[in-house]
Amino acid sequence: MSYLWQEFNIKTFPAETLVFRDGVFYEDLSDYESANFDSDKNTISINKTPKLPVHIIYIGEIAGNIDLNIDIKAENSNIIMDFKTTNKSPAFLNVFIKNCGKNSVFEGQIIDKNHDNLKISVTAQHFAENTGIFVKTRVAAYKNTLTDLFGSAKIEKNAPECDSDVSFYVMADESARVILKPTQYINSVPKKASHSVALYKPTENQINYLRKSGLGTIEINQVMEEAFLN
Repeated sequence: MSYLWQEFNIKTFPAETLVFRDGVFYEDLSDYESANFDSDKNTISINKTPKLPVHIIYIGEIAGNIDLNIDIKAENSNIIMDFKTTNKSPAFLNVFIKNCGKNSVFEGQIIDKNHDNLKISVTAQHFAENTGIFVKTRVAAYKNTLTDLFGSAKIEKNAPECDSDVSFYVMADESARVILKPTQYINSVPKKASHSVALYKPTENQINYLRKSGLGTIEINQVMEEAFLN
């Protein structure tokens, strides 16, 4: 799937894959054995321990309400998600990760270029001991946009030694509105449970360095945005 690198700067590797483009699941681009996708419930279930990592790839343009549920049932599973999109009209992305697989780890990144109104909700729920859920969201918020980001990490009872991190990073135009709402519900002693939120803005030293390199204002903005997102 070299086009994923050429078009979306996403690296592929030996893995079971589930590919979504413009909000549509592409069976012919996917190759998986341990996972199951229920299109009616928008749910990916990991029912048996995969021999290779499971790579969820979500690319293209998004709009409207989008739900993606990831239900990890098997022990010792390794799940990776790359979500790289843009929205030019209002979009609401709801990602729900339920990790019931002992010693299973989910690592995801969500990257979006917001040209309108964008709401992202990420829920990371731990139901078994020694599970990991790590989700990093990066948004480039353009002029006069609204970005509303909500993250919730839940470590349930009888699920000790979990590692949880739901983080948000935004590079925003001065006219953009940004709302960040992280929450945590911890009912067992975790290995680590953290949140982080940050607003990024190029520094004067960075801008001056690029300007001395011969770049104009538009080029500088493009370089800083690509560095932030990638």
